[in-house]
Amino acid sequence: MFVNRGSRTAISIVLLSCLGTAAGWGAFVPGSLPAPRGRISSTGTTRRSSPQILATATSASSLGETLRGDFPVLRQKVHGDKDLIYLDNAATSQKPIQVLEVVEKYYRESNANVHRGAHALSVKATDMYEASRDKVAKFVNAARDEIVFTRGATEAVNLVAHTWGPANLKEGDEILISVMEHHANIVPWQMVAKRTGAVLKHVKLDENEALDMEDFRAKLSDKTKLVAVVHVSNTLGCVNDVKTICSEAHAVGARVLVDACQSVPHMKVDVQDLDCDWLVASGHKMCAPMGSGFLFGKSDVLREMPPWQGGGEMIDEVFLDYSTYAEPPGRFEAGTPSVGECVGLGAACDYLTEVGMDKIEAHEHAMTKLIFDALDTVKAVRVYGPRPDSTGAGRASLAAFNHESIQASDLATFMDMEGVAIRSGHHCTQPLHRLLEVSGSCRASAYLYSTERDVEVFVEALKSTVDMFGSIEMSFDMQD
Repeated sequence: MFVNRGSRTAISIVLLSCLGTAAGWGAFVPGSLPAPRGRISSTGTTRRSSPQILATATSASSLGETLRGDFPVLRQKVHGDKDLIYLDNAATSQKPIQVLEVVEKYYRESNANVHRGAHALSVKATDMYEASRDKVAKFVNAARDEIVFTRGATEAVNLVAHTWGPANLKEGDEILISVMEHHANIVPWQMVAKRTGAVLKHVKLDENEALDMEDFRAKLSDKTKLVAVVHVSNTLGCVNDVKTICSEAHAVGARVLVDACQSVPHMKVDVQDLDCDWLVASGHKMCAPMGSGFLFGKSDVLREMPPWQGGGEMIDEVFLDYSTYAEPPGRFEAGTPSVGECVGLGAACDYLTEVGMDKIEAHEHAMTKLIFDALDTVKAVRVYGPRPDSTGAGRASLAAFNHESIQASDLATFMDMEGVAIRSGHHCTQPLHRLLEVSGSCRASAYLYSTERDVEVFVEALKSTVDMFGSIEMSFDMQD
């Protein structure tokens, strides 16, 4: 069993302060770890990518350097003089200036309530809002009336769970999910199962810590009414064969919901090709503002679903004793929507399309290889999920890992002092971490603006932190 036995971060800092002199370091100061090699100061200039510049970014490693100037937040220093190395992209992406300016311009020039006025600003805001729906639909190859704007993927899953679920599930029916699901694709189905009497079943992992398709087939039956599965695991990084899952689930009469939060931003996703009944994604992971996201649903499926929330916008007519409801997608967009955020989501689709999803995917394969090669040089580190192939393909550009004797939160905290932003914790996959027999893990995740230097600084900071904790253990041994 792989166990973390390190102390909590606060205790570690106290120990470092007390032991610094004895170990020959002097007083410990946050950010005083040995500086990683190859630090290059960031510039303060704003640089935008263009089709001509993008055309020159032929190698995967050059794409990040080409696009980096589009993301103002990446030009800052943290903890005084440390260049920000942002490798927490599976949690949220940074936003390019092209998206930021569109959102700012909307609020400066077009802010009004949509669908509710004949005046110029309302018409302008409505046109921008609905144009974004068209852009999202094109991005995933859907019809415009199949795209429902939501605040994110969590809201989208809950929308399906609490409308379609009670109307279609009964006692004895089965809902099939996997053990690797994000909490947002577990908890709503637990609620629905409790409410309807349906049974929740779980597909296990195979020997490579990927989805066990044989177990999926063994548990899929004519009792299965819904399969809810992640496209790309945010912890294991495996890419699940959702096209096959959809085909085999449909063969027994089941519907399929795909959590595409970790796939839509990173690879070309075609809902027609996948043939899923629903697909959910969060805007903030794909260069769009927080509070934006969408639900794709097949037209016939959405039309059969009752409303979720009641209020303005989602109605056809309202009487004192009953109401009739709008056709989808309006039926599921009650109240005033997050217009500016949705406009930003459309702008993000424009940005990713201009860069090219094929280029982004190839770049991330290269980054995956760099990350795994780097982690292979660090002793006593365990990386979860299947390994990539020799080119970095075959999994997502993220790596969840643990050191055999250092707590994940300690690693992440001390690496942050060197400017390296990674995630630590359970990544909203507590059941999976229990299965892996750890309470949490560190996670480094790349995106289209990540660079080779990011990985170099990351691994040097990781090694420095591991060496530091090793020195602490040696000091304790000497005192004993």
